Amino acid sequence: MNSPKRTELEKADLLVDRIYEGGRSGNASDDPLPKLIGVSNQGGFRYIGKKEHPRLVVLTSTLKNPDWPDNLDKESGIFTYYGDNKKPGYELHDTPRFGNLLLRDMFDRSHGSIEERILIPPILIFANTGNWRDVEFLGLAVPGVQNLDSNQDLVAVWKQKNSKRFQNYQAKFTILNTQIIPRKWLESVKQGKPLTDAAPSCWKSWIETKNYQALKAPRTLEYRSREEQLPTDETGTKLIALIQDKFIGTPHRFEACAAKIAEMMLQRVSSIDLTRPSRDGGRDAIGKYRIGQGASSVLVDFALEAKCYSTSNSVGVKELSRLISRLRNRQFGILVTTSYVATQAYQEIKEDEHPIVIISAIDIANTLKAAGITTEQQLSEWLSSF
Repeated sequence: MNSPKRTELEKADLLVDRIYEGGRSGNASDDPLPKLIGVSNQGGFRYIGKKEHPRLVVLTSTLKNPDWPDNLDKESGIFTYYGDNKKPGYELHDTPRFGNLLLRDMFDRSHGSIEERILIPPILIFANTGNWRDVEFLGLAVPGVQNLDSNQDLVAVWKQKNSKRFQNYQAKFTILNTQIIPRKWLESVKQGKPLTDAAPSCWKSWIETKNYQALKAPRTLEYRSREEQLPTDETGTKLIALIQDKFIGTPHRFEACAAKIAEMMLQRVSSIDLTRPSRDGGRDAIGKYRIGQGASSVLVDFALEAKCYSTSNSVGVKELSRLISRLRNRQFGILVTTSYVATQAYQEIKEDEHPIVIISAIDIANTLKAAGITTEQQLSEWLSSF
């Protein structure tokens, strides 16, 4: 998708996944967002208007910070974003750019009446491409997710840096189902008049009824390639290598670690028990997964298989067939591997509709990073209990 010329940024519409190029001087003046939107040239939080009542908010992210793993799930349209209190010594809302105050106020209003939601500014999400200061437009967002309540969509999480503890926000946004943000509407928004005929219908629907129309992009291929199953960053690669080194020669000891990772990633695991190494029946652990809430919930049985392989050694048809053959009626399976599933095996799982959850190396790395385990020392301490 071609980027508009730098001289055309002030008149350009915003298109989802389009890249907007900045200058090539090598300094802050290269940032395209001041010309494209009219915001400042620095910071993850940028806004137009007063901080108490901004007319427009821009959120930017590299999507590559291991300590603060911002993420866009394009299949669900959910954008996870971390606030701007990223070092010890400051209270949760005591940040220079007032980002966490903005988050608090926007999410509070999102759970209120239509009169409160209209006070929430349109939120534009951009990602740095890593090429100079160029940015990619990810979409128009609103605070919250359809099935999350006020205790779940904005959460204060504890982090640790240099042995000092502090809090920051983890926020869940929904990217709305609109491909283009017309320049005409942007100019109206900047003037404090968002409810015009040019406003995207999905945004107006959210304001009026709080109906989340998410931009969902299902995968064309239901299975992941080798490259999609392995870490792509240095931090993730080091974390996986440390796990492999920890359990080399004693792969059965990885089973407890794999069970904990599955519990952390899936979150609704009610119980999980390791089987005896010599008589596991093709299953390294068995457990129950909770569906629903409270007294109306049901528990579904699952079986888990753990494979601590090097990233050059894939999990193939033979290993997966062993897990599949051991599944009982109404059970599903979980495979946890420090490597990846071979293409043929992955294809067969999907084509034959076997209920198997694949947790590969990249999933393990992302789960650990989301839990605040981002350094080799932190991981070593975490692994010491296995």
